[in-house]
This record gives sequence, structure tokens and C-alpha cells, in this order.
Amino acid sequence: MENASLKGRDIIMLGIQPWDLQIGHNFKNMAKVICKNNRVLYVNRPLDHITKWKEPEDIKTKNRLNSIKNNTNVLQEIEPGLHIFNPQTILSSINFLPHNFLYKFLNRRNNKKLASEIKKGSQKLGFKNPILFIDNDFYNGLYLAELLDVDCSVYYLRDYLLAQPYFNKHGKFSEPELIEKSDVIVTNSLYLNNYAKNYNNMSFYTGQGCGDDYFQNPGYVPEELKMLQGPVIGYCGFLTSMRLDIDLLEFLAKQKPEWNFVLVGPEDDDFKKSTLHNFKNVLFTGSKNEGDLPAFVHNFDVCLNPQVVNQLTIGNYPRKVDEYLAAGKPVVATRTETMEAFADCTFLCSDQNEYLAAINQALISDSDENKNYRIKIARSHSWENTVEKVYEAINNFLIKANG
Repeated sequence: MENASLKGRDIIMLGIQPWDLQIGHNFKNMAKVICKNNRVLYVNRPLDHITKWKEPEDIKTKNRLNSIKNNTNVLQEIEPGLHIFNPQTILSSINFLPHNFLYKFLNRRNNKKLASEIKKGSQKLGFKNPILFIDNDFYNGLYLAELLDVDCSVYYLRDYLLAQPYFNKHGKFSEPELIEKSDVIVTNSLYLNNYAKNYNNMSFYTGQGCGDDYFQNPGYVPEELKMLQGPVIGYCGFLTSMRLDIDLLEFLAKQKPEWNFVLVGPEDDDFKKSTLHNFKNVLFTGSKNEGDLPAFVHNFDVCLNPQVVNQLTIGNYPRKVDEYLAAGKPVVATRTETMEAFADCTFLCSDQNEYLAAINQALISDSDENKNYRIKIARSHSWENTVEKVYEAINNFLIKANG
């Protein structure tokens, strides 16, 4: 796809997930690929007043305040062509307001404050005719394209955030508006692409990539796993009841006390209060550094993606499934519209008993041939391929725009 490549451009990336988030995420992976042939200004989500008050000890809050108060790490080049930017401003917290004139006025003012900061960072780097690439942030990014005077504005839709009450309140108005006025929409699932096309025909499905670290076995067993006896059934990621089926996990742990269920990642309140903590065969490891996760995956016998089926998950691309497959591991997952694309390389389940049977089948029927096929599928889902599809969508617009 040489004709689709984008080289020598200046690209502003605004992610709803900041660079210093403790878990890996799509936009960070994409930035690392994009910066190989372009210059990237990765804008961390700015601090707001409520977050400053409620989460003073959070590392992200501390990093933003250090930038604002002490001029520390405002603009860092962390690898060639990739600059991380902390806006030196605090935005108004306005989500509690009804969607009226006052809210719209204050949201535009927030966008202006952020745009002013981005201009400072762009000017320091000598950016010219930039491309604006916004990851799911339909609040702080709603007016940025017009405020920054960019060559092309791209909205990356990788999660149906409107399924969450916080985002739905204003997002049900703001996201369609941003989709409609963006030059290009790129999505990581066909479900989300169909949703976006209701508002903008320049919507393209780009799929999603997988981190290279997961292909390589680190060659060691994490300390938490060394003493376990019997099969290890594992999950890596944020443990939240909005996405994961706690009842299913409790059922499996109860039915199979000889299996070890290892859950790697931070927990929400529902998981913290769940009876899963009472099972001797369930191990919570807590949060782990991104670089440590492949070692866990490579030491699982079976990997799980035990999703609940709701608006948040039904169109969500299962990034972790690619990571599991990259390690060659058998995967047992909830059947959703998006997961149907993985039907030939995973075990898909619709209820608790199907999960139980599928895990058992995965344990007894694995082979080198199956392992190699799973790795082949994961390798085809590279971040390089995903970014090339994004480039193709951008170039299609630029060609039309320039006549």
C-alpha cells in the first residue's frame, strides 16, 4: 500500500486516554507507528477542576500540575518524532450541567483554552499545515479543527462511549456533531463504522493492531504463577462490571476448583466487592506494568474474554484477543457481533455452560498447528497495517480536497 503512505507530515494527536495512563491503549500504539515517518504532537488530556480535587494523588494529576506550576515536562520528545505535550491549563468541569446554552458556551471556552495550548506546542516544534487526529474525545475535541486551522481532521471511533452514563449525557449530542463535521472517520469495528456512517459517509473501517511484545515469549514465569498447580485460565485488562461478567467468573471458579483463574489488572468497586475474592482458586494480581503483561499471557493455558453483552461491548474490537492469539494461546470469549470475525480461531460462547465446555475443550485439544494458525492471524492484525489504512483514508480526503 505504498500509495497510501503518509510521510513528512505534522500530526496533532489528542487522545481521551493520556500517554501516562498505566495501561496500554490503541492511540499510543498508533502514535509509535505514525512517528516513524511523521512528526507527532501527542496531547495529553488536560486536567479539569473536579479531577484535580477528587484525584490529587493520581500520577496523571501530579504530572499535569507539575507542568502547570513548575514548567516540568511540558513538551518531551520520548523517541524520534514523537513529542508528548502536557497542556498548561485547567479546564472547567461542566458535565453536571444540562445540555443548554451555558454548557455549550463553557465547552467551547474549554476547547479554546486547549487550542491555545496546542498552538504553543505546535509553534515550538514548527508545525505547518497539521493533521488533527482525535481519539474518541468528543468533548475537548469538538471545536478544535476550526480553532487550529488544520489540513484534515480525523475522528477515531474505537469505543461506543455513549453506553456509559457520564459520556452519554452530552455525548449523544456532541459525538454525532463531531462525526458529522470531521473530514474523515476511522473505526476499529464494523459495528462502529455502520454507526458512524449514519452521520458521515467518509467513514472507514481500519481494524486494529497488536503489540509486537506479545509475539515474543519473555521466557520467565511471573512470581504469582510459580506456585500454582493445575491449569491456568487467565484474563488481562481492567476488571470492570461494565464490560466483564462477574457471575460467569464466579460460576466457573465454583464449578472447577482444580482450575486456577488469574485476573491481571486494576479492579472497579464491583469486582472489589465480588465473592470472587473468597475463592481459593481465583488470583487477583492487581495492576501490572504494560511490559510485564506478555509474561502472564504466555504462561496462561487458556485466555478469557468474559464480556457481558451490552452497548459498550457489542461493537468493541477485542484488542486483548489479538494479544492472546499473538502468544498462540487458545481463547474462550463471549459471542458478540464483532467477535464473529474470530470464529475460526477462538471458542465463542453464549452462556455459562458453553464457557465451561469450551475451556475444557481448549485444554485438551490444543496443538502446534492451532497455535501457529492463531499467531498467523494475530500477525495479520499489525499496527502498521492499521495505520496504513488510516493513511489511505486521509489521502482519499486530501486528494479530493485539493482537486
